Amino acid sequence: MSDLSIFLGQSEKREELFLGMANRHGLVTGATGTGKTVTLQIMAEGFTNAGVPVFAADVKGDLSGICMAGEPKDFLLERAKKIGFDDYGFEATPTIFWDVFGEQGHPIRTTITEMGPLMLSRLMGLSDAQEGALNIAFRIADQEGLALLDLKDLRALLKDLGDRGKEITTEYGNVNAPTIGAIQRRLVVLEEQGGDKFFGEPALDIRDFMRTTVNGKGYMNVLAADKLINSPQLYATFLLWMMSELFEEMPEAGDPEKPRMVFFFDEAHLLFAEAPPGLLQKIEQTVKLIRSKGIGIYFVTQNPLDIPESVLAQMGNRVQHALRAYTPREQKAVQTAASTFRPNPAFKTEDVITQLGKGEALVSVLDMKGVPTMVERTLVRPPSSRMGPITPEERQKLIKNSPVYGNYETAEDRESAYEKLQKKAAERDAAKQQAVEAKEAEKQAKIEARVSTRESATDRFVKNIAGSVGRTVGTTVARSIGNALIRGILGGLTRR
Repeated sequence: MSDLSIFLGQSEKREELFLGMANRHGLVTGATGTGKTVTLQIMAEGFTNAGVPVFAADVKGDLSGICMAGEPKDFLLERAKKIGFDDYGFEATPTIFWDVFGEQGHPIRTTITEMGPLMLSRLMGLSDAQEGALNIAFRIADQEGLALLDLKDLRALLKDLGDRGKEITTEYGNVNAPTIGAIQRRLVVLEEQGGDKFFGEPALDIRDFMRTTVNGKGYMNVLAADKLINSPQLYATFLLWMMSELFEEMPEAGDPEKPRMVFFFDEAHLLFAEAPPGLLQKIEQTVKLIRSKGIGIYFVTQNPLDIPESVLAQMGNRVQHALRAYTPREQKAVQTAASTFRPNPAFKTEDVITQLGKGEALVSVLDMKGVPTMVERTLVRPPSSRMGPITPEERQKLIKNSPVYGNYETAEDRESAYEKLQKKAAERDAAKQQAVEAKEAEKQAKIEARVSTRESATDRFVKNIAGSVGRTVGTTVARSIGNALIRGILGGLTRR
């Protein structure tokens, strides 16, 4: 490698990827087993040696060997001799391992807020109505100062929205219980896929992907994706999130002498599979504009038809390994791939694509003027690092000696929407209980008042009766006494 380019292999001439054009993006395609991973490996070695940090998803696990020096095997030495690679040697690439699940590398986390409703909707496959409800949830969280960090925060917010459905309808629109319930069910599925590990804190500092060593080499960031690929929507959304983070965080760079960073997205077709128009537009815009931030994006996939034509047009540097052409779709893929290259009068590109051997590729890159070079049939150079996976023991040793070890290993759970809404719900329940108790007390007071009123009326009635009876009895007694006295007096007079 010269100071200005990366040596890719030998055709009729040296095939080199110019660092000044490396942020114009690229595409590596080919059928399974044709050498795409090795091409990715030698390109990554070249970038890191030039001081450019690299990120790559390791879908099959065999890219992990880049962290170890290669071994002088006969077929590697023979290939190097055949292409005149006199400076060929073996060395390790400084590597940091990452893993969304925190098992084979440093954990990678982001918050629900940073992910945003658009990508979350894509991640969960929400309908338009459900996406609308999710957007309302994010708006309310923003207005009420509710931090959405992990899945339990989002679940708590959605539950609160369901309870307040009638209250928010006039301002935001109808948010009904079935819609909220459908989103909650999707969150359970996402959690089962590992989303509970991906969402949370400490969130990834994207600058940790952009580290260099003390001697100026860029770090190779390898994402363990062999398990993540089993959740294709989570994998694709994670890749898109990283692109978006870089686009938002990085300042404009114009056309630098070399990229600030390069991303390799293996199994790139998953990024575009079943993407709604709004999301696809966001991907296209990010790919188009991120170049000005000094970021190079390289898609790795089997079939060029996997990439939308609008995105494919942004790929200036291309390495095409062999394709099969047995089915109509495969034949169409070959024709598509051939049509994207600048023709070489020495051969018919469409025919050569199906004839390439393992370790061979058609190569076309941008020259220093930004013009695609004529396609060349190329023998790809052998890598300097190990081909194939490392052992679990080697991986763990590298993880513990990593410059970011200890920064992400322990999850944090600070006060956020979940805790605030729990407190709010508890206060609301306490207020309801107080209201119930006050109502009961008021009811009891009314009962006691009615009883007291009844008792007072009874007392008056009894007193009236008693008074009446007393007067009657008194009158009767008085009369009896009076009559007796009269009879006595009259009787005495008579006897006289």
